[in-house]
Amino acid sequence: MSGHRGPRGHGQGARCQGPGGWGCLCSKGPASVQLQCDKTLIQANVGSGFNLVCQYQTNQYLFSKKYWCRGESRSTCDILMDTDGLTNRELRHRSQIIDTQPRGLVIIMTDLKLEDTGVYWVGIDKIYADIMTSINLIVTFVAVSKPKVWPLSSMGNTCWGQPVTVRCASAQGTSVHYTWYQPAQPAQPQDIQFQSSADLHLHCGIVEEDSQYYCRASNDVSSQHSGMVSLQVLKPLEEDCIYSFTMEGQRSYDCSDRLKTSTATTLRSTGHLTEEPYHPGTNSNLSSTINQTHQDWSYSRSTLAHLELKPVTQ
Repeated sequence: MSGHRGPRGHGQGARCQGPGGWGCLCSKGPASVQLQCDKTLIQANVGSGFNLVCQYQTNQYLFSKKYWCRGESRSTCDILMDTDGLTNRELRHRSQIIDTQPRGLVIIMTDLKLEDTGVYWVGIDKIYADIMTSINLIVTFVAVSKPKVWPLSSMGNTCWGQPVTVRCASAQGTSVHYTWYQPAQPAQPQDIQFQSSADLHLHCGIVEEDSQYYCRASNDVSSQHSGMVSLQVLKPLEEDCIYSFTMEGQRSYDCSDRLKTSTATTLRSTGHLTEEPYHPGTNSNLSSTINQTHQDWSYSRSTLAHLELKPVTQ
């Protein structure tokens, strides 16, 4: 449970904030500097922590109780913990107050949350008027970094019509949300949301024409988008299609050997070629599984002649 800081009697003095964050007691005589912390403004990210070190006059207040409280007003703030052993239940496992005596008072908070943002006070128990100085804490999300994209399996699998998953991830960022988009086209003035997931699933069922995709990583602080994933359809079919794709940071490839194999097999055989079924792995991150069965297909010389093969960009 937390304590409550109320009025300390008729002799309570007015408070002021001195230069450099010095806490002082305003009175008719000269100001008496009695408490100083190494920070008055703390800016930190969600999940991180901080150490606050405060110096005080040990010759006068060595055995006085020290505390850490929260609230806009010094006279009504709620005590979260003190050097007598009181600690707020919600902060018990992520905060600490230590009086190192000659070396000062240390306040430690870890695993910071957005709701920890607010005004805090470091105080020393003193008759009539406690010695207090305010600390402003601002907790924010970590801004996202530019996401990278990479395939979870061999890119060459697309030459055999097998599904491929492309993953998107940012190295930095708190509570990051990933979405895949198709960029705007002349007949499509705005980017279109394609999948609300970190994974882009490509398979024959959706690969119908040449297209491009990019991943956007975003949170409450910022957003970044990945490089483009460009897809080229060489043989559009619901099953046993042939397609290839390129992306930033990955080696390019083509399916020319697959096309030559298809043609040669068609000329030598009765016109049928049986493919082995594709068995997806057990990756728990795949949101769907594409089951493919044995399919007979034929691919004639005239069909191949009409394919428009685009050169691979190195």
